[in-house]
Amino acid sequence: MSSTIVLAAGGTGGHIFPAEALAEELINRGHKVVLITDKRFTDYKSVLGGLPRHIVRAGRLSHGALSKFTTAMDIVVGVFQARGLLKQLKPDIVVGFGGYPSFPTVRAACSLSIPTIIHEQNSVLGRANRLLVKRVNAIATTFPETRFISEDNAAKVTLTGNPVRTAIRSLHMIPYPELSHDGHIRILVTGGSQGASIFSQIVPAAIAALPGALRSRIRIDQQCRPADLDSTHAAYAQMNVSADLSAFFTDIPARLASAHLVIARAGASTIAELTAAGRPSILIPLPSAMDNHQYYNANALEEAGGGWVMPQEGFTAAALSARIEAFLNLPESLARAAGHARRAGKVDAASDLADLALGIVSGGNHKGQHIPSAVMENAA
Repeated sequence: MSSTIVLAAGGTGGHIFPAEALAEELINRGHKVVLITDKRFTDYKSVLGGLPRHIVRAGRLSHGALSKFTTAMDIVVGVFQARGLLKQLKPDIVVGFGGYPSFPTVRAACSLSIPTIIHEQNSVLGRANRLLVKRVNAIATTFPETRFISEDNAAKVTLTGNPVRTAIRSLHMIPYPELSHDGHIRILVTGGSQGASIFSQIVPAAIAALPGALRSRIRIDQQCRPADLDSTHAAYAQMNVSADLSAFFTDIPARLASAHLVIARAGASTIAELTAAGRPSILIPLPSAMDNHQYYNANALEEAGGGWVMPQEGFTAAALSARIEAFLNLPESLARAAGHARRAGKVDAASDLADLALGIVSGGNHKGQHIPSAVMENAA
């Protein structure tokens, strides 16, 4: 029997991409999916762009008494707007993907006794999800350990993983590209949707510091901020290194498939895509990330053996150059990390999250790994 599922998502790609993957899975199963978001949601040409969509007001974390008051009022208005919409839509369940754009809808659903799930993409429960955790029916997590989920809510936790789009999920069965002791190594550098200026400063300098024979083996695909494109291109041209640079790559799945090493931030979507594809990485967590969640994301992957963490204060040209030189001299270490990354990936995350939602709707059992031990309350 077909169900109606409301997805509450918005804000950054880290919240939107898993919602998109779940929507695709549910639609393929014949269910009706509706998106409730806020005014900041940008039109997507993908699955979410084709869904029935409703806008409610939502707050944004801010500083200052006036800003906090405005945020609180926006949230209150958004909850009442969402209540009205949910009464019209009569969904069987609401799934929220964190971030403040999702809060009013999930909170409204709880007040109407509509079944609810929150999905947490990071290894640290986000601020908005923390406000909802006691009220929802289930908590879907990405990592085996998720900070700030108390033992009181442990029974609600199911480890589903972080859903990724189909194009990335299909990379799971593509073998890690062969890397010989004298062959080319392809390095993919990404820094989020707009690149990261520090990568444009450090990576070319690190490549320049390599011995000439090793430098000649490097092939770079690098995402840069528009303002950094010319200077970064000039730096690689000066050392005669093959580099393809862009402010935005539209073919990330293909570039990820051919990459021997990825240098990136440690956002939830990045980690999910790296593990789905099984590609080793050097991760530089964004120091300003809320509750330092990128560090914990990166650390989880390092502990699984799938990558290496370099805190930004230690991300220097000399340190990166030494790490790349070691990989070039011992390519087996990259292949081994690729295997660990692949084993850490949960390519069935969208399916498991759909099973969790539909299992709650039907009142029956669901797939997914229930892990009440995988909680850490206020861990330091």
